[in-house]
Amino acid sequence: MMMVSSKTFSSLQFFTLFYLFTVAFASTEEAIALLKWKATFKNQNNSLLASWTPSSDACKDWYGVKCFNGRVNTLNIKNSSVIGTLYAFPFSSLSFLEHLDLSKNNFSGTIPPDISNLTNLVYLDLNINQISGTIPPQIGSLAKLKILRISVNHLNGSIPEEIGYLRSLTKLSLGRNILSGSIPSSLGNLNNLSLLLLYENQLSGSIPQEIGYLRSLSVIDLSSNSLNGSIPSSLGNLSNLSELGLYSNQLSGSIPVEIGYLRSLNVLHLSNNSFNGSIPASLGNLNNLSFLLLYENQLFGSIPQEIGYLRSLSNLHLSNNSLNGSIPSSLGNLSNLSELGLYSNQLSGSIPVEIGYLRSLNVLHLGNNQLSGSIPEEIGYLRSLNVLHLGNNSLNGSIPTSFGNLRNQKKMILNDNNLIGEIPSFVCNLTSLEVLYMPRNNLKGKVPQCLGNISGLKVMTMSHNNLSREIPSSISNLTSLQILDLGRNNLEGAIPQCFGNISSLQVFDMQNNKLSGSLPTNFSIGSALMSLNLHGNELEGGIPRSLANCKKLQVLDLGDNHLNDTFPVWLGTLTELRVLRLTSNKLHGPIRSSGAEIMFPDLRIMDLSYNAFSKDLPTSLFQHLKGMRTIDQTIKVPSYEGGGAYEDSIVVVSKRLKLEVVRILSLYTVIDLSNNKFEGHIPSVLGDLIALRVLNMSHNGLKGHIPPPLGRLSVVESLDISFNQLSGEIPQQLASLTSLEFLNLSHNYLQGCIPQGPQFRTFESNSYEGNDGLRGFPVSKGCGNDPVSETNYTVSALEGQERNSEFFNDFWKAALMGYGSGLCIGLSIIYFLIATGNLRWLARTIEELEHKIIMRRRKKQRGQRNYRRRNNRF
Repeated sequence: MMMVSSKTFSSLQFFTLFYLFTVAFASTEEAIALLKWKATFKNQNNSLLASWTPSSDACKDWYGVKCFNGRVNTLNIKNSSVIGTLYAFPFSSLSFLEHLDLSKNNFSGTIPPDISNLTNLVYLDLNINQISGTIPPQIGSLAKLKILRISVNHLNGSIPEEIGYLRSLTKLSLGRNILSGSIPSSLGNLNNLSLLLLYENQLSGSIPQEIGYLRSLSVIDLSSNSLNGSIPSSLGNLSNLSELGLYSNQLSGSIPVEIGYLRSLNVLHLSNNSFNGSIPASLGNLNNLSFLLLYENQLFGSIPQEIGYLRSLSNLHLSNNSLNGSIPSSLGNLSNLSELGLYSNQLSGSIPVEIGYLRSLNVLHLGNNQLSGSIPEEIGYLRSLNVLHLGNNSLNGSIPTSFGNLRNQKKMILNDNNLIGEIPSFVCNLTSLEVLYMPRNNLKGKVPQCLGNISGLKVMTMSHNNLSREIPSSISNLTSLQILDLGRNNLEGAIPQCFGNISSLQVFDMQNNKLSGSLPTNFSIGSALMSLNLHGNELEGGIPRSLANCKKLQVLDLGDNHLNDTFPVWLGTLTELRVLRLTSNKLHGPIRSSGAEIMFPDLRIMDLSYNAFSKDLPTSLFQHLKGMRTIDQTIKVPSYEGGGAYEDSIVVVSKRLKLEVVRILSLYTVIDLSNNKFEGHIPSVLGDLIALRVLNMSHNGLKGHIPPPLGRLSVVESLDISFNQLSGEIPQQLASLTSLEFLNLSHNYLQGCIPQGPQFRTFESNSYEGNDGLRGFPVSKGCGNDPVSETNYTVSALEGQERNSEFFNDFWKAALMGYGSGLCIGLSIIYFLIATGNLRWLARTIEELEHKIIMRRRKKQRGQRNYRRRNNRF
């Protein structure tokens, strides 16, 4: 008995030693393979992987490595700053690997097909790397795989059908890649799938019906692709679905009634598609719904009353559709609602007082509709309200006194209505207010002095009203102010000097008021000012040199005032200045160059018209206008704070029309020097400003020829150099200006033939009037340099001679026939002209007749020469 026990013990000892030997051997093989892979990393000094050494135990000491029965079971080096590839990964050596997490690193290259060797893999996470190429179809061999994550990489190509073989898969995440093609219907085989994330790719085609058979699905996110077609009604089978995200695609058709069967749904996000039809009333069954987002579609009809039954709803956004009818009063039941967005529809009627019951509401956006009536007092009791947007409706009455209770209010937007009365002083109680936006109403009275107490105010816009009296100096206490727009009112008095000290101010717009006095002179160093518009006031004095401290200034419009100064050449140091508009002032003297290497490098609109500038146009000024030398389609408009509460607008004179242009910097490139006293020649360097769309130098004293380089202005639409003293011929190069829609060369001393081209044939004779020496279409029948006339005359030279002979024969016959009756009349007219001393008409008639005879003789001679050349050639 003792011997058996001893033998049994020896056998057990042998097998134990053998097992330990084989385990140690296997671990050594895996460790060596991992070390070889690590040797390919570009950052060998990675501190987290410093423990990976041959002398240490891989299963116990290595970072991110775990073993089971001595074999590597888990490799998790997530967020370890590794820079490498998967090409040398030991797929064949790690056959026992179940969990592989390489996410949040810097792995690049493709996924090798050898990944199919990881047959025991259950969890694979390659999220947030730089992996490119296609998903290898061999990934379909990983039969045990439950979680597959390769989001936020650079994968391209299609989703392989083979992923549909992964019957154990519960989570599939391939979002934010460059995957294309359609969603494979084989995904309908993944019966255990609970999470499907394919967002932000380039997938196209329709949503497969088979997705609706995956009863375990709880989250579907197919957003931000190019999917088309309709939502398959089979999605109504997904009773466990909590989130459905299909936004930012090209889906169309109506929203299926079956969506209303998804009683577990918490988020329904279908915005930014082309859905049409009405909102199904069945959505009122979704008792667990928190987010209903249907904005930016083509939905029409009324808002169903049933939406008011969704007591769990916190966000309701139906904006940018074509919804009509009234706002249902049942929305007042949504006690958990924090955001209500119904803007940019065709909703009408009054704002229901029940909106005032939504005590959890943070954002109320009803702008851009057809709402009428007064603003309910009840809205003033929404103590949690941060954003109130009622702009661009037909609301009337005064601002409710209850608004003084909105102490948490950050944005109040009431623009484009018919609100009346004065700006109530209780608005000053809104101490949290950051944006106050009330333009285009009928508000009157003065701007309240107490507004200067709202210390956090960033945007104040009250333009297009009837506000009067002076600007309160207390506004300069608003040290956080970024946009101040009080333009197009009836404000009077001087601009408080202290405004120049508001270092945070980006936009200062007081255009079209009745302000007088001088400009602020104390613009400080480090100023954030980007746009200064004081156009259309009664300001006097000079242009303050402290504006040179505003290094970020992009738009400066001081036009239509009484400023008396010379050209502010020192503004040329402002490298970001794009608009300089000084029109209709009393500015005078020559425009002198500063001699600096940098001068107005980004300027795109320069309007100096209706002043008294004199002397020659400085060539050096135009040589520095680099912003007009390239046609840049990527020009961006200035970006200001305040959520788009302000856009620059100026008046541009183009084609004799005054146009108020918004988003000016991306549309127009203009030089307007008209109605001054400039002399000398037009600089040829203007032809280098190829981005010009409007060039106006009319009503000056310019002399010399029109420079041929102006023919390089390929995008110019309006060219006006009328009322000068220009001479010579019109350059043939101007005929190549195919974008030219308006041309005015009138009232100069131009002569010769008018160039012929596609655009020149569209201009009428008033484009050339006052130039007696011009010939050709449209001012006369023909011109010696007209290639069409010359060709016709060459081909039919002999016929022309015959017609001339016939003409003179007929002429003398008619003369002899009318001699008897016309002689007395003719002598009487001549006697009258001599008696009155008015012989100009007779002289002009004789001169025109002489000109016609000379031109006819020249054409006849040229025709004969061409005829002889043709005969000699043959």
